[in-house]
Amino acid sequence: MRKKVLAVLAIFTLMIVSACSSGNESTSGESEGNGKIDTFTYASLSDAVGLSPIMTNDSASANVTDHVYEKLFDRNTETMEIEPKLAESYENPDENTWLIKLKEGIKFHDGTDFNAEAVKYTFDKLRDPETAAPRASLMEPVESINVIDDYTVEIKTKYPYGPFLAALSHSNAAIVSPTADKEGDLNKEPVGTGPFKFSKWVPGDQVVLEANEDYRDGAPAIQQLIFKVVPEISTAISMLQTGEVQYIDNLPMEQIERIESLKNVTVEKVDGTPEYYFTVNHGKEEFQDAKLREAFASAIDRDAVVSKMNGLGIRSDSVIGPKVFGYVESADEAGTPYDVEKAKSLVEENGFGEKAYKLLTPNRSNFLLMAEIVQAQLSEAGFNIEIESMEWASFLDTARQGNFDLTFLSWSNLTADGSELFYPNFHTDNVGASNRAQYSNEAFDQLVDESRTTTDQDKRLELLDQANRLMLDEDAVVIMYHSIVTAAMDQSYEGLLLEATGKWNLSEVTRK
Repeated sequence: MRKKVLAVLAIFTLMIVSACSSGNESTSGESEGNGKIDTFTYASLSDAVGLSPIMTNDSASANVTDHVYEKLFDRNTETMEIEPKLAESYENPDENTWLIKLKEGIKFHDGTDFNAEAVKYTFDKLRDPETAAPRASLMEPVESINVIDDYTVEIKTKYPYGPFLAALSHSNAAIVSPTADKEGDLNKEPVGTGPFKFSKWVPGDQVVLEANEDYRDGAPAIQQLIFKVVPEISTAISMLQTGEVQYIDNLPMEQIERIESLKNVTVEKVDGTPEYYFTVNHGKEEFQDAKLREAFASAIDRDAVVSKMNGLGIRSDSVIGPKVFGYVESADEAGTPYDVEKAKSLVEENGFGEKAYKLLTPNRSNFLLMAEIVQAQLSEAGFNIEIESMEWASFLDTARQGNFDLTFLSWSNLTADGSELFYPNFHTDNVGASNRAQYSNEAFDQLVDESRTTTDQDKRLELLDQANRLMLDEDAVVIMYHSIVTAAMDQSYEGLLLEATGKWNLSEVTRK
């Protein structure tokens, strides 16, 4: 009997040892006993387009590349100030020269040295017309890039360029390994200097990164970071609730209450840089009528829209938002105030209600909500408004071509700089391209040009405020709201870095 008991105990012991030793494959979110997190999964609504910062310009790709690559400069998530990252320091010997000292002793994941040659290679390729980089505009002001020594690079600009540090902190200005780019395809196998290395990409399913154990600031706690493609937000929320994923971002306003009610989830909110605005088609002669634009602006109650945002909208008239360089608080109330009786008078006196106006909108929930509310408000003032809805890509093309009367547009403000809000969206140079409002004003253009071509930041602030107020005085746009940036993470973890721009980083995440 005693032998049988001992035999049973031996078998039981072997089973326990076997079970413990087979723990190499962990489910998402599990942690190792040494404080390391075995796997951590983010649910992405769409797959990455590519994994090269030079060849992509979409958020799904940037979410991945921001963990693999690094830029010369980064924006501090708390102060919004731009600080050196791969750069050690910089100076301006003159207004057209940027002398950048680089940090030493850093290597790319393939062993290539990070140095001035790598910076020159990256930026020269980014600005080369043959590359056809989607964000080559970041290097548009650059005249030449020169290697002074191994860890000093000189960048000459064609003219003084105030927002240059903001441009160098953009995701698409990340520095790539010249060796890896020449010998392989960075769009499929990225090689940077960041806290995570590329492991694999299964298109349509997931991108997997692994901790860079040699990272200069210490390896991240997350050993395997997974970007899982989950096309439906409701599914992603359910997976967050059950622990299949640990992180989601850009929470939809119609789902925010559901997410906040989850007991295992922490929701983070940050006043953000993205904005949404109403505009007429300035390319059409009829909308040159200042009284017509004033009638539209007077009829729109922005507070009614913000009240429907479930706490995810900030009320401000200012075109330059509170988290963007160039913002002045007094501009919050500088727009045409809501006055439906004044709008009715303008409509009646000028016969504005005799024509039907087409209000173009993409078929996204927040845009459709704005369209329905504004249609009702404009109708109350006497306008005849018809809504035309279409999917996102078609909407962007239609707006770019100027095939609309009225519409809603948005801008993420990833550089958090007013010049880089005004120039692409409202400068005459970009009508028919990124300036979908078709807005053209010579005085405005001059103010924006001057704000871009001086490195005197106080002067830039003054010029941007003038440009901001000029647009508001003209009722060029009506700001519907500035966004609250949101994210939700399994409450077992902490250390998420969430920026006002909507960018985020998981490299400092640890288990509580």
